[in-house]
Amino acid sequence: MTLPSQAAVVVIGGGIIGCSTAYHLARDHKADVVLLEQGKLTSGSTWHAAGLVGQLRSSASITRVLKYSVDLYKGLEAETGLATGWKMTGCLRLATNADRWTEYKRLATTAKSFGMDMHLLSPAEVKAMWPLMETGDLVGASWLPTDGQASPSDITQSLARGARMHGAKLFEEVRVTGFEMKGGRIAAVKTNQGDIACDKVVNCAGQWARQVGAMAGINVPLQPVKHQYIITEKIDGLATDAPTLRDPDRRTYFKEEVGGLVMGGYEPNPQAWTTGDVPNDWEFRLFDDDYDHFEQHMTQAIARVPALESVGVKQMINGPESFTPDGNFILGTAPECANMFVGAGFNAFGIASGGGAGWVLAQWVVDGEAPLDLWVVDIRRFSNLHSDRQWVCERTLEAYGKHYTIGFPHEEYASGRPRIVSPLYDRLKQRRAVFGSKLGWERPNWFAPEGVEPQDIYSMGRQNWFSAVGDEHRHVREHVGIFDQSSFAKYELSGPDAAKALDWICANDVSKPVGRLTYTQLLNTRGGIEADLTVARLAEEKFYIVTGTGFRTHDASWIRDHIGEGLDCRLTDVTEEFGTLSLMGPRARDVLSAVTEADVSNAAFPFGHVREIAIAGHTVRALRVTYVGELGWELHVPIAATGDVFDALTAAGEKHRIRPVGYRALESLRLEKGYRAWGSDITPNDTPQEAGLGWAVKLRKNTDFVGRRALEKLDGVPLKKRFAGFTVDNPQIVLLGRETILRDGEPVGYLTSGGYGYTIGRNIGYGYVRNGDGVSDDFLASGDYELVVAMERTPAKIHLEPMYDPTAERVKA
Repeated sequence: MTLPSQAAVVVIGGGIIGCSTAYHLARDHKADVVLLEQGKLTSGSTWHAAGLVGQLRSSASITRVLKYSVDLYKGLEAETGLATGWKMTGCLRLATNADRWTEYKRLATTAKSFGMDMHLLSPAEVKAMWPLMETGDLVGASWLPTDGQASPSDITQSLARGARMHGAKLFEEVRVTGFEMKGGRIAAVKTNQGDIACDKVVNCAGQWARQVGAMAGINVPLQPVKHQYIITEKIDGLATDAPTLRDPDRRTYFKEEVGGLVMGGYEPNPQAWTTGDVPNDWEFRLFDDDYDHFEQHMTQAIARVPALESVGVKQMINGPESFTPDGNFILGTAPECANMFVGAGFNAFGIASGGGAGWVLAQWVVDGEAPLDLWVVDIRRFSNLHSDRQWVCERTLEAYGKHYTIGFPHEEYASGRPRIVSPLYDRLKQRRAVFGSKLGWERPNWFAPEGVEPQDIYSMGRQNWFSAVGDEHRHVREHVGIFDQSSFAKYELSGPDAAKALDWICANDVSKPVGRLTYTQLLNTRGGIEADLTVARLAEEKFYIVTGTGFRTHDASWIRDHIGEGLDCRLTDVTEEFGTLSLMGPRARDVLSAVTEADVSNAAFPFGHVREIAIAGHTVRALRVTYVGELGWELHVPIAATGDVFDALTAAGEKHRIRPVGYRALESLRLEKGYRAWGSDITPNDTPQEAGLGWAVKLRKNTDFVGRRALEKLDGVPLKKRFAGFTVDNPQIVLLGRETILRDGEPVGYLTSGGYGYTIGRNIGYGYVRNGDGVSDDFLASGDYELVVAMERTPAKIHLEPMYDPTAERVKA
């Protein structure tokens, strides 16, 4: 078969992800698709994968992707005639301590929230299911009966045959050598056997994805790590349908294979492979056995399954797997090149994810936008920071080492820090700030009072910062706080057509006069919320856009991709040019008026306006807006002047009891006020109407915008889900999100975020209440609500208005 000279879509890589993507492009979309594999199918890392298939993740969408994989693998053989080795053995996860057991109770609740049935078993029940296991140290185990295992090579070959059956063309022994670029897009794929002109490229090149991306100027931040496991000889008494076993407190996993066991693990001292390019000829190859490094797993495994001590080892597999800096895989549109899509970095979850990842990636390629909320795996969650290979390597090894550690709430990574600091870093450190990290930026999470160690101590209950954050929270409600939010992502859109471009991109009306500020969402074609941000009009042809730290790459990429063809405007990222100080609280105006000659009275500077004012000899962009529900301003300061302005505010604010405040208090303040957080409360799966944000959409204005048609179709149709708040009086309970919402005893949804409201003295959670026949005000108000927290039911009260609302008196005064 000769290589075609053109194709609609070229998929690079013949592992499970590439074959699944080609299969779904051909089957679901009848796409003209060509797949190129530089060696043989599966020859990268697919062939030596262990083949465990788990489904539950902390994201509802990713869980749905993994559940899809299971459904696909069950029926694939019937379609293609090639077996997949799929066995639904179920999976046991073992717990040997109280914190792990709490984690499992929370996981079991999440599973039920997502429509899966996870059971919690006693040590005796575990022993009955897995008699060869030592259970003396167990508190219990979780049991997910629908998990299982499969043969990675067999699934891939079956998907490849399915792809061919639906018209895809697959070529082995064809190496991609580069790309022909035109205007920032790929026009053709260059190979060692000729060029293929194409509309779109999907980079599923596994551990080579980084260097394939680099040929087109795209950064794919992954790191190959050596991962070892053994396959034993036959073990007497081991059932062929023995459940898969994960023993995270001993960092190991087991699955039955031909009467023996596959056993591997995730060590705290992992070994990276190269930070350079992976050799092209690394085909069906492994590293030398490293029993010295593997001994730590062997010792733990024998303690759990004593029969391992006397059984022979048939084979040791020591191969590279692609891991990422946060343990989540990489999907989506490359921000540097609109027609390259990426599916890579699967963190040894490639087999579990393969079917579903190919399904959503194919849809993404065809539609140009993700079909679900896939933010946690979106390549646009990364930034320029992630082009530093050494930094990526260090952070990835830390993530690998945490693969089986307990997932404590609010846990921060430690490696590669501090990386990016604001000019206030040393000042805040002297004030006993405890920093977290977001997209490389050090940000103060809380400030430790004298006598309290300035560091996080993680636990499953209330953590050591709880009361200190409460003091900060109350201080903002009663006096005035100053937040260092310099890490905010900031852009300028300028040019004659800037207003026209934003009118199409933004759901709210941003075509207001100069000096006005607008809160708006950016919607996808389904009407789902892709971003929420503020747009300030600085001049007729110049807008200043501010969004969250973590969304910097994503939101810039979304805006650039949606600027209409032929429009004369340009988006510039100015994040590092401005520091941001948020001055918030009832005394904010007193402090601000003391440091500027500008009139900051309500009449001269109302809510929702932007002004340039002078502070300490510097020109400052002052935005009258709040995320804490108090009177306040965001002050955007030339970065070099941030220290001067902070010092001036601090000195003038002394008599008003000003103090620096961290991000944890910001979170509790916004929960009380009912402000939504993008990525949790509002996502691409949610429309503004469902989220209670319909007031911020210009449907009454006769202007087209992205998502308008989808919203118009929903107009007048009863909403099947609606955003609501909940409070729980029991102070012992900790709400984090994913807890199940019960209405009259029946599950109707789950929390999207949770925390504590220090002003109202209660736990707060938010989530969507669902009902197929519609969710009216009456439906919401008439129910009797409970939340399921770590498998325990607790009474809850529903709220459709903010739980704390000083707006009338203060915010807009």
